[in-house]
Order: sequence, then C-alpha cells, then structure tokens
Amino acid sequence: MRIIGGTARGLHLAAVGEGDAKAHLRPTSDRVRESIFNLLINGGYGNPLRDARVLDVFAGTGALGLEALSRGAAEAVFLENGAAALALLKRNIALMRAVDRCEILRRDATKPGINPGAAFDVVFLDPPYGKAMGEQALTALIPWLAPEALVIWEESLPPIPPSGFVPLDQRKYGDTLVTILKAPS
Repeated sequence: MRIIGGTARGLHLAAVGEGDAKAHLRPTSDRVRESIFNLLINGGYGNPLRDARVLDVFAGTGALGLEALSRGAAEAVFLENGAAALALLKRNIALMRAVDRCEILRRDATKPGINPGAAFDVVFLDPPYGKAMGEQALTALIPWLAPEALVIWEESLPPIPPSGFVPLDQRKYGDTLVTILKAPS
C-alpha cells in the first residue's frame, strides 16, 4: 500500500497484507484509491481537496486521508476506534511526516459526539461492508459537515444516504461500490 499521487507520491505505508478480518481492516486497494482520487480531481468537482479539511471515517490505516493530504488537503482528521487500526494509523501518519496536519479521534463513528473543530469539506466513509454502519455514521456526522461537503462512500451495496444528500456519481470496482454525494447546503 502506497500513496498514489501528490507530494508524497510513492511513499509506502505500513503493510496490512490482505487485511485483518477480526479488526475489520480492509484497506482500500491502490487501484480503487487511485480511481477515487482521479474522479475527485478530474470529475468536474473543481479540486475539492485544495486546502480542504478532510474527515476519514472508519479510517483504518488512514490511507484515504493521507492521500488527500498528499494531494493538497490542509488537514485530515481520522475517526477510528479499533486498536489494531489505531496503531497502523499512527505509524502511517509518522511515515508521511504529517503529524502537524493530522488529528486522530478515537470514537465510534456511529456515535461520534460533538465535532471538536471546524466543519469538514470532504469526508471519506469506508465502513465495514454490509452492516449499515455507513448510514448510521453519516446521519450522526451531519452536524460535522460544511454546507455542500463532498462525501465519498465505499460500500459493497448501494448505500442509502440520509435525506438531503444529493448523489453525484457511483462507480463499481470489483466488490467495492464508490458513491459520491453532496451534503445539504
């Protein structure tokens, strides 16, 4: 697993192998991550990452948030509560030398509480597949989002977004379905 583009292009992140089923770690493949970022940057959304405040939900290894930092995001906040994932996440932030632009919140994404900072412009949502946790998390995170924030949601089945979210695009990559939504204004 590596950073695909931007200032940290080619940086190898901590190895997870095929994932850790017990810890619900299923890293987004380099191919899917590259497709997501190509779509974001070349898909008619302008450059939503430039100077953005990014939230990586069910962060796991943090690869999505770190990729966003490499491609121009100002800061990334990682929402994760699994011990194995937190260890990998801390290691990857250190490998990228991005400690000063990252914050880790050890919280349940479906019950995140109050946002401790500014609203988020871009949200990566990569819940465990098939458990409806993405729907719960996004509903709970609505107060955390900037008006018209972009939400990039990875799931195995078509997600059911909360009321007011506008679907912008949906692409299938193997068993991963990527949906891009715009938050209410």
